[in-house]
Amino acid sequence: MKTMAQLLAEETVVIADGAWGTQLTERGLQPGEAPESWVLDHPDAVRDVAAAYVAAGAQIVLTDTFGGSRFKLAKVGLDDQVEEINRVATELSKDAAGDRALVVASIGPTGEFMRPLGLVTEDEMVDVFAEQVRAMAAGGADGILLETMTALGEIKAGIRAAKENFDGPVVASMTFDRGVKGYATMMGVRPEQAAEELQAAGADVVGSNCGHGIENMIEVIALMAPATDLPLWAKPNAGMPTLVDGRTVFDETPAEMAAHFAALVEAGARVIGGCCGTTPDHIRALVEARAQLDAQHT
Repeated sequence: MKTMAQLLAEETVVIADGAWGTQLTERGLQPGEAPESWVLDHPDAVRDVAAAYVAAGAQIVLTDTFGGSRFKLAKVGLDDQVEEINRVATELSKDAAGDRALVVASIGPTGEFMRPLGLVTEDEMVDVFAEQVRAMAAGGADGILLETMTALGEIKAGIRAAKENFDGPVVASMTFDRGVKGYATMMGVRPEQAAEELQAAGADVVGSNCGHGIENMIEVIALMAPATDLPLWAKPNAGMPTLVDGRTVFDETPAEMAAHFAALVEAGARVIGGCCGTTPDHIRALVEARAQLDAQHT
């Protein structure tokens, strides 16, 4: 399998996978149940999610490790299984990917605040992320993804942990919301600020995921592009969530998402996939949109 650098050099756009939580829910994950527990309890279902995205044409698939930090797993009594969960989850995605896709292992926010807002020191945060990174490396990860982050201190600690414990590309992705003053994370980080500081911290790819649908993501990526010369990562939701009969629903169809693919590429995105609410059908539509875009340029 080619490396991420090789894919980026050869492809106009590299296609990443879509949502994991909703796919696990379709396979039986219950409300309040930790998705990471399925790595050990239902490995076939976890492998099947990755396989479904590979079959849809994704060249990058993630892992069922978003909440796999010791801080997160402690809340569900699994903090003694950090190494096993992160390693096995990576192995499951690798098994599904074969030589058809790269596995970029997912690390989400810890749910804790660093000093001075919280009690966690920078070194403690680095150590928590390093546990995950070492296990992911042991599982054969092709890359590390820090995603859905909102605080610069936390994501920089993750970048440091990855760089110190992993020999491969590190993707740093933050989540932005649009307010009266424009786009920012809930901690006040602006897209252009994030791009500049994440590159300076050592990330190999920077970008954004979650928070909103593809139309808003176009605006976020356009803000990040002038602030960095790194490849830009974009994984929008399938629209904005709505509550229907007590369930969170994302109603942007694959066709609607694909219709904005070219504009997202024009804004500067080099890796495009989906976040909350997206499915293998959304990824298949993005693959088709890329083929159409490539055909226009030949």
